Amino acid sequence: MNIRPTEAVVDLDAIAFNIRSLKNHVGPGPRFMAVVKADAYGHGIIHVAKTAAKAGADWLGVALLEEAVALRRAGIDLPILVLGEAFSKGAELYVEYDIRATVCSLDSLLALNRAGELGGSKVRVHVKVDTGMGRIGLEPDQVLPMIERAQALRNIQIEGLFSHFASADEEDKTFSFDQLDRFKKVISTLENRGIGIPIKHFAGSAATIDIPESYFDMVRPGISIYGAYPSEEVDHSVPLKPAMTMKTAISFLKEVESGTPLSYGRTYRTQRRSRIATLPVGYGDGYPRLLSNRGEVLVAGQRAPVVGRVCMDMTLIDVTHIPGVSVGAEVVLFGKQGNAEIRVDELASKTGTISYEILCTITKRVPRQYVGAL
Repeated sequence: MNIRPTEAVVDLDAIAFNIRSLKNHVGPGPRFMAVVKADAYGHGIIHVAKTAAKAGADWLGVALLEEAVALRRAGIDLPILVLGEAFSKGAELYVEYDIRATVCSLDSLLALNRAGELGGSKVRVHVKVDTGMGRIGLEPDQVLPMIERAQALRNIQIEGLFSHFASADEEDKTFSFDQLDRFKKVISTLENRGIGIPIKHFAGSAATIDIPESYFDMVRPGISIYGAYPSEEVDHSVPLKPAMTMKTAISFLKEVESGTPLSYGRTYRTQRRSRIATLPVGYGDGYPRLLSNRGEVLVAGQRAPVVGRVCMDMTLIDVTHIPGVSVGAEVVLFGKQGNAEIRVDELASKTGTISYEILCTITKRVPRQYVGAL
């Protein structure tokens, strides 16, 4: 049921375009993992995963085992890697649903081996190396002992080795290349012991665009498949199309006198007789409260300022300068309307965050409407 006019429109054709554009940029050879964690960055994990498969993705990446199980239950059969560390709880699900696990501790390795033994099959694992991010992952000198331990376990198959960049989206790539050197040294150490890892991977969105030296056997872009660049410093020559438009409609319209205070805290007063429109959307939907008195929306192809504080369920805008506006008129919070556009990056910049957060925090009460072919 969708009674309120607020919705997030997801263009599946744009997602398919972005995947093909990135694959073309990478060139033949490396596998392509589409990262669909966090409900596909707010776009809807099942629809996006199915679109990614048809667009040529070879793998899917998620953060949680629960996400991987949901994909399997939806009938998606691409290889899936859980990028977060495997926990002992739920280890049997890796076997039941044929899901690849990330390993960076002996405890998780042994739990997966037990699950494989009980399930009568091997668990394919990818070993995570911390080359400078400081989160999960083995220190480089811990990798060889762990893999040698894994090789002694009957129900473990070492399929992959990977790491993650800390600052590949910055203009200065010095630290990224330092990380890359650490990773290559780990690979050399393993190869000197006669250990070959089938799938080595490192590149997220920024490195997929900017650091071809990091491609190895697979790339795993996330934010870029949804049409947003990781940062302003990343090369924008790879064409990407934003996949989400968040829109609503004017629910109430009135004229107020000059000097009228608006919304909570009376932080805004009109400077003239004004037409103020109420929108049925607010921070309860993920529209940032930090856009109070600084955000803009699109009405009839023109920008209209957000006035007063964004409320949980409503937001006020000034449409005095836009003729012919009436209740029911479409309002675009981000995305395109005619020739005008407000990009997610703009909202992120105005609120001191990143496009990833803006997209991921659009709440479940905003229905996703899908356009384009599955």
